[in-house]
Amino acid sequence: MELDPVIHAPTRLQIVSLLAAAEEAEFAFVRDTLGVSDSVLSKQGSALENAGYVHVRKGYVGKRPKTWFKLTDRGRAAFTAYVANLQRIVSPSGLNVVPEERGQPAGRPL
Repeated sequence: MELDPVIHAPTRLQIVSLLAAAEEAEFAFVRDTLGVSDSVLSKQGSALENAGYVHVRKGYVGKRPKTWFKLTDRGRAAFTAYVANLQRIVSPSGLNVVPEERGQPAGRPL
């Protein structure tokens, strides 16, 4: 059992986690939510794009250039596998990364 090294870097894990909960997210929203600089987000977003985990779309809103991130199907599958492997790693502690039942808070023993 191995944690995906592409996702495992803390900033990339945060990006993928945020995108897993959204259809698409604008660059500034991701940057501000994660509290990272433009250059950090750009670099980490490029790494995820190169792995095929994130699709980067560029366009304009009025005359302002904008960039959006979207988790690809491959990225979503990789994130799901990452979380499942993380759960297997922490399960001997009795804690849960993912609730097994609705209403069961993550991080609490079953």
